[in-house]
Amino acid sequence: MSTRILLNCDMGESFGAWTMGDDAHAMPLVDQANLACGFHASDPLTMQRTVALAVRHGVCIGAHPAYPDLVGFGRRHMACSPEEVKALVLYQIGALDAFCRAAGSTVDYVKPHGALYNDLVRDDALLTAVLEACALYREGLPLMLLAKADNTREQRLAEAAGVPLLREAFADRAYLPDGQLAPRREAGAVHHDPERILAQAIAISRREPFPGFDGKPLRLIADSLCVHGDNAESLAVLRRLRAALDAA
Repeated sequence: MSTRILLNCDMGESFGAWTMGDDAHAMPLVDQANLACGFHASDPLTMQRTVALAVRHGVCIGAHPAYPDLVGFGRRHMACSPEEVKALVLYQIGALDAFCRAAGSTVDYVKPHGALYNDLVRDDALLTAVLEACALYREGLPLMLLAKADNTREQRLAEAAGVPLLREAFADRAYLPDGQLAPRREAGAVHHDPERILAQAIAISRREPFPGFDGKPLRLIADSLCVHGDNAESLAVLRRLRAALDAA
């Protein structure tokens, strides 16, 4: 795999009359778009329109499945069994892929959203269920997971399921010493200073150390970097980062 880091962004998260994000301006700046599949956000028309936007700009499309939690935006843990998780992930991949195929494209990878994403860091049975869903849907369909200080566990389970992994880092989130994300409820867990977001993104892209939540240096090996593009400030950072990576 190339050492060039890719940029990804969570998109297609509007729902009905409610609009979230600035997909039209963020899409041309990223390599990968993680598209909501209707469980934490989005609806059929939003999915169709966002897929068309990604295809228009040549952006790889990822399914962004979540727990069935529209009210909580998929950020609340739900006590779903591994069997349920496998089924709900398969369901969401298939829904998004229908729009992709209609637009002459396909789902390129899967990135779980919110609480489901975080639960996979701790729960082997849930991670195995999501890996099995990817493998059942299409041979070689990659799963995007959190890049930690040590991804040995994830790699072992992925190899057993025959699923390629994409390791993801975040430019605007603070990290604990083990490489896990600091909980959003903690002050300072989300970076808002554009210069800090840009500095962390560039350090990760170069595989250089950056300050963790405790101030100590942390180094991550990542294939893709998530930068949120839901406001003017983050879009400005995304534009600067895109330019910096293209010039590297």
